[in-house]
Amino acid sequence: MVIQRDQYVNELLSKRWNGKVKIITGIRRCGKSFLLSTLYKDYLLKEGVEKDCFVELALDKKANLKYRNPNELYDYVLRKTRNADKRYYVFIDEIQLSYKVKNEDIDEKLVPEEDRDMLYTTFYDILNDLMGRSNLDIYVTGSNSKMLSKDIVTNFRDRGSEIKVYPLSFKEYYAISGMEKADAFEEYLTYGGMPLAVLENNETEKRKYLKGLHKRVYMKDIVERYKLKDDEVLGALIDALSSAVGSLTNPHNLANAAGSLMKRSTSDHTIKNYLDYLEDAYLFVGAQRYDIKGKKYFENTLKYYSMDTGLRNAKLNFRQQEKSHLMENMIFVELIRRGYNVDVGVVEVTVVKEGKKQQSQYEIDFIVNTGRDKVYIQSALNVDTDAKKKQETFSLKNSGDSFRKIVILDGNAKPWTDEDGIIYVGVIPFLLEEASNII
Repeated sequence: MVIQRDQYVNELLSKRWNGKVKIITGIRRCGKSFLLSTLYKDYLLKEGVEKDCFVELALDKKANLKYRNPNELYDYVLRKTRNADKRYYVFIDEIQLSYKVKNEDIDEKLVPEEDRDMLYTTFYDILNDLMGRSNLDIYVTGSNSKMLSKDIVTNFRDRGSEIKVYPLSFKEYYAISGMEKADAFEEYLTYGGMPLAVLENNETEKRKYLKGLHKRVYMKDIVERYKLKDDEVLGALIDALSSAVGSLTNPHNLANAAGSLMKRSTSDHTIKNYLDYLEDAYLFVGAQRYDIKGKKYFENTLKYYSMDTGLRNAKLNFRQQEKSHLMENMIFVELIRRGYNVDVGVVEVTVVKEGKKQQSQYEIDFIVNTGRDKVYIQSALNVDTDAKKKQETFSLKNSGDSFRKIVILDGNAKPWTDEDGIIYVGVIPFLLEEASNII
């Protein structure tokens, strides 16, 4: 079965021949290579692009190891695109595996120390050069956000277009599942949207595959990339984060949690570095905490969400599957998938307890920055009693502003609005974008 990913194909089509490198990023095994070399290529072929107009190179293949040298890669592309009268599509897979090469023609002693990085040729240099050729349209994929996302503006000099690819959304999953909506949602909540896991029909093999991704792919990548001595601390941190998705935390608390799992201590500094590694690998995404009334961010306290609920569940051997936490995780990833900036909201409210006034903090799960305004979202399994409804909407009602307020509930309920103007909608129509005008 071929899983069509029309959203990303259309995004690539909208950026072709725009004079920029198209940089396709995302967690490993989410389908970046398939998107580029199969789905996008097939579309172009059907459109009439000739087969010999494609130059493709996968740097993770053993046969192509020498092309990790950026100079060799540059020469290869030039050889394959000699005909200046022909337009070529250049696809380079796993570009982050390209290493830098020192230019031996320059005397290092003559170069100021602060400029020593300029002694090296990197893939940024050769791609910037190739972009100057009007008959080349260049696409690269990569799995390391630090190399390919944070430095795009600097290294590509505003000539890079990033396309972020995620595991299958629930909408994509449901389209091929053949299940009823409620059954598909429960399955997706458990096993997530990694494409090969979705296509595996045997449940035992599905679990085995997801567990193997952690050990044989993600952890191995991080250990090798950052030259870690072992993966024990990293594994304990992933376990701690997976157990606490959607909970406020900080490096100190995570160091204690990881240390408890390992039966030995680790430092806050080490944990902070490892958190950066996990975010760079797209395994987890951090959400900052924002004081709505004070209009400021809290330092050092964040929430972390797993990029995929199936990966999260697999790391915990499918033991801790609290639906409220998994649903919150799913909503967060869906919001960032749609391109929104998302924070965790905090509202300070003066309440009276035992006859005394005191300041208390109440949480709004998500502040969604749409570009035009903001939307506040609360994730709740239900509001089936007055007490539960009051609990879930208290922070929304006390935000002190008139931005839209939404409660996303478990199930398939169509949108409705209460007397306070708060919108309620089931998570299934929200994920399927059937409630289209809510955000």
